[in-house]
Amino acid sequence: MTYTEGLKVLPRDAVDSDTQRCRMGPALMSGLGLRLGSPVLIRVQQGACLCTAWPRQDLAEGFLQISTQCATPDLSSQTLNGLTVKPAHVKPLTCIKLSCVTLKVFVQSLEYKRTVSERSIQELLKELLEGLYVHQGHLVDLSCAKTEIRFVRVEKVNSGSQKAGLITARTRVDVSLLQTVKHLERRQEVSVSSLGGLEDVYTSLKEMITFPLLYPGTLRQLGLSCPRGLLLIGPPGVGKTLLVRCVARDIGATLVTVNGPEVTGSRPGESEENLRRMFDQAREAAEEGPCVLLIDEIDSLCPRRTGSSSAPENRLVAQLLTLTDAIGSHEGFVVIGATNQPDALDPALRRPGRFDREVIVGVPSLLQRRSILKCVCREMPLSPDVDLSAVAEMTCGYVGADLSALSREAALQAMRQSQAGAREPVSMQHFTKALRHVRPSCLRSSIGATDFKPISWEQIGGLDDVKLKLKQSIEWPMRFPEAFVRLGVSRPRGVLLYGPPGCAKTTLVKAAASSSHCTFLSLSGAELFSPYVGDSEKTLAQLFAQARACAPSIVFLDEIDSMVGSRADASSHSVQSQVLSVLLTELDGVGIRTVERRSTGKKIAQLEGGEQEETRLQRMELQEVCNKDVLIVAATNRPEVLDSALLRPGRLDQIIYVPPPDREVSRRWS
Repeated sequence: MTYTEGLKVLPRDAVDSDTQRCRMGPALMSGLGLRLGSPVLIRVQQGACLCTAWPRQDLAEGFLQISTQCATPDLSSQTLNGLTVKPAHVKPLTCIKLSCVTLKVFVQSLEYKRTVSERSIQELLKELLEGLYVHQGHLVDLSCAKTEIRFVRVEKVNSGSQKAGLITARTRVDVSLLQTVKHLERRQEVSVSSLGGLEDVYTSLKEMITFPLLYPGTLRQLGLSCPRGLLLIGPPGVGKTLLVRCVARDIGATLVTVNGPEVTGSRPGESEENLRRMFDQAREAAEEGPCVLLIDEIDSLCPRRTGSSSAPENRLVAQLLTLTDAIGSHEGFVVIGATNQPDALDPALRRPGRFDREVIVGVPSLLQRRSILKCVCREMPLSPDVDLSAVAEMTCGYVGADLSALSREAALQAMRQSQAGAREPVSMQHFTKALRHVRPSCLRSSIGATDFKPISWEQIGGLDDVKLKLKQSIEWPMRFPEAFVRLGVSRPRGVLLYGPPGCAKTTLVKAAASSSHCTFLSLSGAELFSPYVGDSEKTLAQLFAQARACAPSIVFLDEIDSMVGSRADASSHSVQSQVLSVLLTELDGVGIRTVERRSTGKKIAQLEGGEQEETRLQRMELQEVCNKDVLIVAATNRPEVLDSALLRPGRLDQIIYVPPPDREVSRRWS
């Protein structure tokens, strides 16, 4: 039985300052079946605490006085909302062989940590904790005892399936780690929101960091050197820094962050001095416990050394290489570098022994975008018509930062429409309006990004056969991928629309992109060609790179005959021939860059709608797998001048003729 409504939290009385008592009304105790001193578990939206039930001295109902002596680390007086009270069925830990509690101890000073023995700490802890109820994952405040031990964190309660218990004289107390209070305060300063869709990358990153920080002795016994460097690669806004903060918080490590502007100095040698100071700070923190040194945007500090690079940049790169090589196996800290341009880094940094491992955080997949949206909208009032799965389908290429900005813009749209002081829930219409203002960051100021008003098929008169062929080639594979897999039908790789000028070829492509909810990129010959040698080929390659990052996407090449032409009619060394060569290579999908890799995580949130929700998620996963490619749509009014290599199956294999309007079409358009 739980109780959740009508309770007001009051400060504790002075007589209960050193106890675990939770004061409540007698009627509430009777309704919950609690006796005097019975354990009770109190949960809020951001934490929980374990207390013992006692009646209020004035016997007043509707009030609660909570003891936070045994509570989760993230519980504070500002988070006491969404309160629930329920009895905790906790048994005494009386069996010495089977009942033990593993603790992480936080002491006041580093000197006490160095001089005290483990046995004396265990005896003191047993005396301080006797008679207290503890819960796995909770932080127990022992500062009232006036000893060097201020806090203990309950790592594990080994008593069968129970996660809580009463400490008795027969309970065995084990100490897993000894740290200072300063280390605990640093951890609590790191504010981290929930991870959405990054659980798989988080697990891999945590495993790489945990072994060298928490088990260096085991690695030395196996004759293995501890890895000390790790490189985190991913596009901007995908959550690289958030991942490092989460891992550092969960393994109990201090996070020391190095930013480029903080290191770079004006006078000669100042940058190297600042970098050495940050490493010394990490070594000092490592003496108190595990430490993670995060070098954010490491490509700005250590660019590739070439003949044209300046001497200060080369000295800074050399200083970082020296400091990384000087990290001893006994020092308990790991260096993590985060970058979105791995190719701009100096190659000397990426060899084994420095940054040994590389973790790639790709663009979120469809299921991961849905999980991120659930995280960023968990405290937002949503109306019943909001379908986050549909929003996830419409946000191709959006990273975590883009989805957070999208939800914020949707909330602002709801505030603008609400009355003064009214709290209006966010509807699907607000998300649709927000999509027009918040574009994916990978498409801002990029090649081929066009902002067009969505067009429906009903706005195009006639051309029923052409519209049906376009739906079969573009819309159906993206909307119903499971049907194509079941029938064994492969989707076309490219579509060519040809017909006389002015017969709505471009409008048809925009309607197909609008109905498919995919990214639309457009490029014409005027935007492609440049007077500089190699610039046109580079522009086309960048266009396809952006399309792969925002897949599923449509790349529309308008007037393709002016871009490539035919190699039989021109010199083999002409610009059009070189552009055609790049286009053929991109159509075949030969190779992708590291930053274009997409996340492949399958772990998602718990299902809420039963079998129907599971079927929807399986369909979304299949849709992500089937639509990871880029569809090419080209338009021309001179198909005879195109190179034959473009028109073979596997490239532009679906050729559709768009006829001029007949009498019926003209009547419907007019």
